[in-house]
Amino acid sequence: MKDQKITIVDYGMGNLFSIERAINYIGAKAEITSDRLKIANADKLILPGVGAFGKAMDELKERKIIEAVYRFVESKKPLLGICLGMQLLFTESFEFGHHKGLDLIKGRVIRFRDPDPNWVNFKIPQIGWNKIKSPGEEPWDYWKNTILESIPTGCFFYFVHSYICVPENKKYSIAESEYGKDLYCAVINKDNVWGCQFHPEKSGEAGLKIYRNFLKI
Repeated sequence: MKDQKITIVDYGMGNLFSIERAINYIGAKAEITSDRLKIANADKLILPGVGAFGKAMDELKERKIIEAVYRFVESKKPLLGICLGMQLLFTESFEFGHHKGLDLIKGRVIRFRDPDPNWVNFKIPQIGWNKIKSPGEEPWDYWKNTILESIPTGCFFYFVHSYICVPENKKYSIAESEYGKDLYCAVINKDNVWGCQFHPEKSGEAGLKIYRNFLKI
């Protein structure tokens, strides 16, 4: 694990140093960079993100990082998108207009539905702890060989978001969470592309377990 080139994509948006500290804490070494060659040739790639979808895509384009991400994905090595980084993996977003994403996973990013006026404790954005669960009646080992391996269904993680991912093919949603009127995708996986809507680096031991699992894939 220590010999892996773990790269955190720096495009000016995201909890870069929090993620780096989490990776270092579990005994690995991560590099924060916007260098396209390093991104394309990494062993593991982490795409973070905090902020607006359209602005993030503009920054990726401006820094000419998108092609490097595509080259990395074509190499079949694991990519992990976190929070906004997960949303960027999708085809399009309707946050403050209509924006094209990386289109690594077919689907769209939409806003939480408005709450019932009587729900005084429901606010958008969702900020805080919420639990995840496997979709449907899945076997106990459904998360084996995924970034969620050994994490129990019902485990809590830390979320900060107003928009949710809706994959065209629901089989790629390997964990769900519920907030207000929406049951939504919390963890996505298609081939070597992974994403978490929550922040593992802010989610205690369970979050560190996700990073450990990702580095073992």
